[in-house]
Parts: sequence; structure tokens; C-alpha cells
Amino acid sequence: MRAANRIVAELLNALEPMIRPGANTQKLDDFATRFITERGGRPAFKGYRVPGLNPFPAAICASVNDGIVHGIPSPKVVLKEGDIIGIDVGVELDGYYGDGARTYAVGTISTEARHLMDVTREALTLGIANAREGKRVGDVSHAIGSFVRSHGYYCADSLTGHGIGRDLHEEPQVPNVGQAGRGPRLKAGMTIAIEPMVNIGTNRVKELGWEFFTADGSLSAHYEHTILITASEAEILTVAGGNQ
Repeated sequence: MRAANRIVAELLNALEPMIRPGANTQKLDDFATRFITERGGRPAFKGYRVPGLNPFPAAICASVNDGIVHGIPSPKVVLKEGDIIGIDVGVELDGYYGDGARTYAVGTISTEARHLMDVTREALTLGIANAREGKRVGDVSHAIGSFVRSHGYYCADSLTGHGIGRDLHEEPQVPNVGQAGRGPRLKAGMTIAIEPMVNIGTNRVKELGWEFFTADGSLSAHYEHTILITASEAEILTVAGGNQ
């Protein structure tokens, strides 16, 4: 798990200087595929299946501006000054999975977009702080959701974090809104992916095949870490070189 998640973190770091005006998301995906395979991993998203949809066609999800998650890379999606883009990536290595996401600024962005990114990243930090042995999933969910609401933003409906290990998505689901003290109890040794997806204008989503967008076209940000539950502070697995 540590090795798979280290590749995820290293890739998210390596993508940062490539995310600039004029870049297209297909180029980012091509780079990600090479990066993962050169390190002995397999792009976990590529070929992923859910009922009713064709297999996911890419190594990364690239979601721009009002894209919440599962954006499909394309040479037609060209980044512009002021955009924000969420990159989500999964890696399978020797039968174990890693999963992480980060939102990036494209050039100079608005104060509003920067604040959204900061709030979403802090919501993830608060969720992780509440993920330890003896706590419940609802404690994580409440920490995220209440912080997001306090800033006037919204967690995207029906999109959650999840358990992860020998499969990319396992139980328990980890919602971004919930009641403290409720839900499955967290135990040392569990590995979960926590991933707030935060919208400026609405909790409602618009689903187009794989891709999810905000229903009102407002901006959305997404951050994710895979963590290991311990008796004290959770261990963040999606780290590399001190960067998170």
C-alpha cells in the first residue's frame, strides 16, 4: 500500500509544472500512463468498469472548473489561464491499490477559486484528523461537511470516499456529510481514501456518463489522500518528498 500510494503522490507532484495554459489533458494522461508503468505499476482507473458504462479510458481523471470528478482526458480540453483542474489518479502495484487527488491552479486564478481550493484542502486535513482507531466514519464525515458549510460551500451529492486495499473501492463508504458518532467504527490497520469534493454554488450534480459536473456550472475542487488508521494520528500514505 505504501509503495502504490507513493507512486500516486510522486505523479501528482510531477504533474504540477505541466499544468499551465495551453496544455491539454490528453498530454497529462499520456505522461501519467508512462510514469506509472515505468515504476512497475498499473494505471488502476484505465479499464475500470461500472454497470451501464464503457470501461474508463484513461489513467487519470481530469476535471476542469465545474467538473467535479471523473473528467475524461482529451486533446480537445485545453487549459486556460484562470482555470482550476482536479487530477485524480489510482495505481495498482503487486495487488494493492493507491488513490489520491489534487486540485491545481492554471496560471493566475481568482481569489474565489483560491479560497475554494484552500477550504477543500483544509476539509481533507480535518477529516484525516478525525480518522483514528475507535472513531466512526460519521466523525470524519461531520468534520468535513460542517467545515465546508461554515464557509458557505457545498459537498457534492452522492460522491464519497471509500475503503481501499486489494481493490480500488472497498467498504466502508466515507461520505463528506454525516453525523458524528455514527457509521462503521474505524480500526487500526484499515486503509481508507478520504476525498472531499466541494462546490461553490450547489450540492447538486449533473452526471454525463462517467463525468460529474456541478448542476449550476459553479467551480468545484477535489483533494484526496489514502490513509492508514492507527491508534493515534492516521498515517497519510499518498505522500512523497514531504509534499501533500
